[in-house]
Amino acid sequence: METKDYTVIKIEGEYATLRDDKTKDEIFIAMALLPLGVDIGSRLHYEMLEYTLID
Repeated sequence: METKDYTVIKIEGEYATLRDDKTKDEIFIAMALLPLGVDIGSRLHYEMLEYTLID
């Protein structure tokens, strides 16, 4: 399974928009799937169906 790093670029209610750090593609994801403490500008690592905060 591929790993990816994302940056949170927008939060709207219970959803966040993440931008892939390499490809710059954007995804829209429920905040419930992200770790506590995520905010705009947070960096996330995705691996094995789990997001973790980095930096």
